Amino acid sequence: MPYIIGIIVVLLVISIRQVNEYQRGVKFQLGKFVRMVNPGWRLVFPVIQSMTKVDMRVKAVDVPLQEAITKDNISAKINAVIYYKVVDASKAILQVENFWFAVSQLAQTTMRNVVGELELDELLANREAAAEKIKEIIDAASDHWGIKVDNVSLKDVILPDDMQRVIAKQAEAEREKRSVIIKASGEYIAAENIAKAAAVLSGVPGALHLRTLSTINDLSSDQSNTVIFAIPLEILRAFERMGSK
Repeated sequence: MPYIIGIIVVLLVISIRQVNEYQRGVKFQLGKFVRMVNPGWRLVFPVIQSMTKVDMRVKAVDVPLQEAITKDNISAKINAVIYYKVVDASKAILQVENFWFAVSQLAQTTMRNVVGELELDELLANREAAAEKIKEIIDAASDHWGIKVDNVSLKDVILPDDMQRVIAKQAEAEREKRSVIIKASGEYIAAENIAKAAAVLSGVPGALHLRTLSTINDLSSDQSNTVIFAIPLEILRAFERMGSK
């Protein structure tokens, strides 16, 4: 009798399985799916029963660099990080052999397809839109695996060296264009203001003389300045006529 009791105790001990809070168990009996197992200590009798634990936490999959051709026939290498979690442990075990590997392969294929539908400028300017499209496709395709994709983030878009030089030249030309436009706009505004000031000075008697005196006063504050006055020829001739009388 003690021998039998000892065997029963040993069987109970080796049959205890612990399912952690962040896990769910998929229980089989004689090879058939029986039920889902919640966290806690559970009995799984050897030989006739088995249980596979599934981590329900969010996982990050680093998708390696993928070489793809954009819509305008430019080669680019891209990589991304995909954040997903298992929402149905039974589907993740019963519907796909290795859900982690399956999600990774699906992500690689989807990234190449999405990049092929975009031009290079669209890809570089709208990374978030491209990542959102990749997320939607992967999420829909992995839904029957019991997988929920939370987020997709594009890490790098690597271009060939010659294309990087072309883009750098294009950016430099664009900056020079903006600089010329801004400078021309400033000169136009300055010319308008000068014309308005000239109109005001010419319309008010004595205003031009006051402006001249103000300028002389400003120059006299620095003793090192040498001021040369340009006197109109008509004034010199007037003095000449006065002297000849």
